[in-house]
Amino acid sequence: MKIAISAQETGWNAPVDPRFGRAQYFVVIDDTTGEISYIDNRANANAGHGAGPNTASLIADNDINVVITGNGPGGNAARVLATMGIGVFVGASGTVRQAYEDYKAGKLMRQ
Repeated sequence: MKIAISAQETGWNAPVDPRFGRAQYFVVIDDTTGEISYIDNRANANAGHGAGPNTASLIADNDINVVITGNGPGGNAARVLATMGIGVFVGASGTVRQAYEDYKAGKLMRQ
């Protein structure tokens, strides 16, 4: 399973970005292998319109199963993610590592 966490930078110690569509990056954790990679979302972060749905499509294109973020995606982006069967968990804060640990411990709310 691949988990994407919205982040302001890359790496385990990166601050979680509370935004979904305009997050600078997504740190991707392969929950099976432990491998970490990154999705660069800066193009959508600076977009005038459509950042949320465009980011949702980018997430789907990277075969992500779960998204973890602070405030959650807006309505249009949430619909895209739901259509693709991608779970969304909100309430993340602190670092990427903390958000991942909170997810694993069941401390985040499913949107």
